[in-house]
Amino acid sequence: MDSSVVVAALLEFDALHGRAFALWNAIKAGKHIPVYTDCVASETISVAARRFEERGRGKEIGSFLGRYLEHIPIADIVWVLQDTQRLYPDILDLVRSSRGALNFNDALIALVCRESGIPAIASFDADFDQLPWLRRLAQPSDL
Repeated sequence: MDSSVVVAALLEFDALHGRAFALWNAIKAGKHIPVYTDCVASETISVAARRFEERGRGKEIGSFLGRYLEHIPIADIVWVLQDTQRLYPDILDLVRSSRGALNFNDALIALVCRESGIPAIASFDADFDQLPWLRRLAQPSDL
């Protein structure tokens, strides 16, 4: 799972909320096992906090975090940031070869997917489309 889907699914005011929630529910209903990494968790929480703050709705971050933990309990998070040092040269190569289309976190997520045999990522970021080892799921019909 990429933060673009998680953020949109959990933020009702996000323009992609309906699409994201439908994709997320289709993944779960299809008996697929969503993988949530710690770098996606940090990105999701950071983006949500910024969006609430930008809208002057900072007091709502607590209820957002409650919904977040309901959907993604701590036990469901796969901790990959410890691999960052080992993967660092490959991350930089991937950012470079994508001409910056993939940011640091996206490159890390893609490499972890490749190493772990995860064939697909639920994401609205088309930048993942350039990776031959990772299929992007952007809507339920992509399952």
